[in-house]
Amino acid sequence: MEERYNNKFRRAKKRVEELKGFYIHLFVYMAVNVFILVGVYSSVSGDMDSFWDLGHFFTPIFWGIGLAFHAAKVFGFSPFFNKEWEERQIQKYIDEDKKNAEKFR
Repeated sequence: MEERYNNKFRRAKKRVEELKGFYIHLFVYMAVNVFILVGVYSSVSGDMDSFWDLGHFFTPIFWGIGLAFHAAKVFGFSPFFNKEWEERQIQKYIDEDKKNAEKFR
């Protein structure tokens, strides 16, 4: 019974650490990108046309993509390789093994 509790505790602790890591990543992302964009805004002296150049947003865009992948991992969002897909693949290989084993009977 104690071993089961310890396993549950370790899984819960790991989950909390993953969430904590994601929220730290999110906070750093927001802080750094606000700092960068405020710096860009002040350097273009209020010229809004110059502020909206795509090059100024490379860091938030590409880092944001990385952050989105981090969120998908932490929150379990996987539209392509989700649990149902895994179960189908496992069942497929089990069925293939059974079929191959029957050939030799």
